[in-house]
Amino acid sequence: MKRFKVVCLVGTRPECIKMAPVIKEFLKQDWANVTVVSTGQHRELVQQIFRLFAIQIDYDLEVMEPNQSLAGLTSKIFAKFDPLLASQGCDLMLVQGDTTSVMVAALAAFYRQISVGHVEAGLRTHDIHRPFPEELNRVVTSLVSGIHFAPTEQARANLLAEGVRESVVYTTGNTVVDALLDVAKRDIQCPYPTRPDRRLILVTAHRRENFGEPILSICNAIRDLHDSLPDLEFVYPVHPNPNIRGPVEATLTGMDRVHLIPPADYQDLVMLMKRSTLILTDSGGIQEEAPALGKPVLVLREETERPEAVQAGVARLVGTDRATIVRETKRLLTDEAEYARMAKGGSPYGDGQAARRIVDLCYNFLTRDANGSLER
Repeated sequence: MKRFKVVCLVGTRPECIKMAPVIKEFLKQDWANVTVVSTGQHRELVQQIFRLFAIQIDYDLEVMEPNQSLAGLTSKIFAKFDPLLASQGCDLMLVQGDTTSVMVAALAAFYRQISVGHVEAGLRTHDIHRPFPEELNRVVTSLVSGIHFAPTEQARANLLAEGVRESVVYTTGNTVVDALLDVAKRDIQCPYPTRPDRRLILVTAHRRENFGEPILSICNAIRDLHDSLPDLEFVYPVHPNPNIRGPVEATLTGMDRVHLIPPADYQDLVMLMKRSTLILTDSGGIQEEAPALGKPVLVLREETERPEAVQAGVARLVGTDRATIVRETKRLLTDEAEYARMAKGGSPYGDGQAARRIVDLCYNFLTRDANGSLER
């Protein structure tokens, strides 16, 4: 049997969480020779995830520098990843999502005429500036990909509307559900002691689009909720980026029921989600994960490229306006019927079998390509 060389590139923690089930599935296949490449952007966080899923990193590109510009990051990934691709003799290069590392890696593979597989393809806001630079990254990655793994029918429809051939677009579900269900079933206690008589609100906010006034508005909304509802407790894993950590610590430090903690290990974050009453987040991954656990999500963004949860009624866009966040949070906490409607459970993003589907489709793609029968 011919063995195909597959390179899986990851950069950030969310990419690792969503790629881990795919890499694990590849490692079971006798036809696949898998190389795992990390850009080194979130080194410690990435290592935590891969330890959790028992995955080894083969190469670390070590591209991260303090206060690095997007242009600097782009050029460094190109310079370090291209020679590695050349030396590997790769048949397929897989990336996930919409970070700058994804876009650059996809272009590097395209320039070398290596097939690109895009996991979580087809997400769109249709506004090139929101989110920035993710919308551009995902559009460019789609342009150079040979096979697209859309997490939902809406994502698939987005790609078809852009002229991508139907024969190379597949709806697989989202691998984040695979990872979530794997970890959620483990016997792990919530690592942060919270009082059982208090309702817990998990907060995560870190996106570039929320730097500046938006993150200050979010923090002030948390203060307002803390001061007006004494039975609430907040846990906020704070991203180390100074554009987030600075205003968060300046606004929320010292509040007795607001716990600012370092970025949580993935398994700890899953346990916090399970323990929470509701979640305030700008995280795309949590928008996908929380509904599978039956947790309502208030999305701290003006738009989302993940409309399925909003359409299903298990998430709601509230933006970053202070008064709106307070109003919508209180609405959920005081209206039992409304809360029950949002907490109905069930994820529109998949059934936990996405990774298996993706790997099977990769094998079909590679064997058809080897026989010269797949249009490009």
